[in-house]
Amino acid sequence: MYKRAIEPRIVSDLHHGKVIIIYGARQVGKTTLAKKILAEHGAGGLYFDCQVRTVHDFLVPDPDVVKARIGDARMVIFDEAQYVPDIGRTLKVFHDRYPEVQIIATGSSSFDLARKTAESMAGRTREYILYPLSVAEVIGTIGRAAFDERYEIFLRYGFYPGIIGAPEDKKTADLESLQANALYKDILALEGVRKPQVLVDLLKLLALRTGSEVSAHSLANHLNTSLVTISKYLDILEKMFIITRLRAFSRNPGKEIRKGYKVYFLDIGMRNSILQNHNPMDIRQDVGALFENYFIVERIKRLSNEGVAASHYFWRTTDQKEIDLIEDRDGALYGYECKWSDGSVALAARRFGELYPGSSIEVVTKASATGLLA
Repeated sequence: MYKRAIEPRIVSDLHHGKVIIIYGARQVGKTTLAKKILAEHGAGGLYFDCQVRTVHDFLVPDPDVVKARIGDARMVIFDEAQYVPDIGRTLKVFHDRYPEVQIIATGSSSFDLARKTAESMAGRTREYILYPLSVAEVIGTIGRAAFDERYEIFLRYGFYPGIIGAPEDKKTADLESLQANALYKDILALEGVRKPQVLVDLLKLLALRTGSEVSAHSLANHLNTSLVTISKYLDILEKMFIITRLRAFSRNPGKEIRKGYKVYFLDIGMRNSILQNHNPMDIRQDVGALFENYFIVERIKRLSNEGVAASHYFWRTTDQKEIDLIEDRDGALYGYECKWSDGSVALAARRFGELYPGSSIEVVTKASATGLLA
């Protein structure tokens, strides 16, 4: 079993008067983590799968009804809580009445669960995101040598726990199954998703344009649909933990672009599955975009897992000087330019340094990336 980086932080928050919410995509390990915490820190606690309809019968906004079902349990897990109607108000009234009971709720959709809990649970929660496994988590379990040996396998098939553990000849089929459930079944079930083919086409287009600047307007034009539809679907994909968007970094109007964004997939295996391309790196045409997606998302995952506050952007000047990732943390700017093979960003780095004295720029290659991620 992989040791998840956010586990110690969650454990430190137990029994401090807050409902703990763990967000994350389907099959990233939320249930496994919640049950592990329950087994090690919640003796006599209870676990409920909120996809089971009978659980809905007692999860109602009446604290005494809920209490009658859980009895003297001091810790309760409500897994995939977004499936319960009025879950926000239910958790609020129960927590206010019985604050000594530690509630841990999980959800595969921040779009759905956060919407249902945001107003009701204001000030009452500690929220965490559980991503697919990170480089640091994998190395912490299998070691650096084993990771290096399988480096390109990870770039082809990604970091979902179940996919990592599958034999290589099963990984593609398992990813296709995960894709069908996590992308199409779950997302298409959401209220407001009325154009399923547009969503499918949008995902493929985003996968093809990984690392390129896009806008909702250009995507809508390409897919011959409305700007409103594309904006809504992008928001859903982000809040379902399928994609993340990097916006342009700019503090010098007139010298830098300020609009547009780049889209990256939170798991590169999922991205490759959408494109039906798990080919070895030496015969791929998209190796640069794939490596860029890998490094940027793994960097985001590492800082999030460690609880480090940081904002991430890309940077480009009006005369086309560009840096893939700008990290704004601790009052300083750190830039990273991704190159699968050795390369140079001398001109872009010099220009960025002129505009932002004290910043640093680093070229990230296949050989050097792991040191920045683990």
